[in-house]
Amino acid sequence: MAAKKSKKQSAPKATSNSSPQTTRLWLMYPPKLITTPVIWEVGHKFNVMTNVRQASVTDEIGVVCLELDGQRPEIKAAIKWLEKLGVKVEPVEINVIES
Repeated sequence: MAAKKSKKQSAPKATSNSSPQTTRLWLMYPPKLITTPVIWEVGHKFNVMTNVRQASVTDEIGVVCLELDGQRPEIKAAIKWLEKLGVKVEPVEINVIES
């Protein structure tokens, strides 16, 4: 018989590293990664929630505006992994997709 989980959860401690945040990024994929499920992978390898805000994909390049929600260290690790994979990552400077 499985033990019941308590529904009451304690609130996370508010520190600069543990506070959840949202980071909006531009991802530019090289042709070799266009068919690879990179966004799915980043959401499973790291404790982040992904949200595709905008995307344009051709045979030559993939450009995606992606939001990552999570703890700052997890977001930073996810960005580092994406860059190591060969994805060019840049922060979104202005809120162009909300207008």
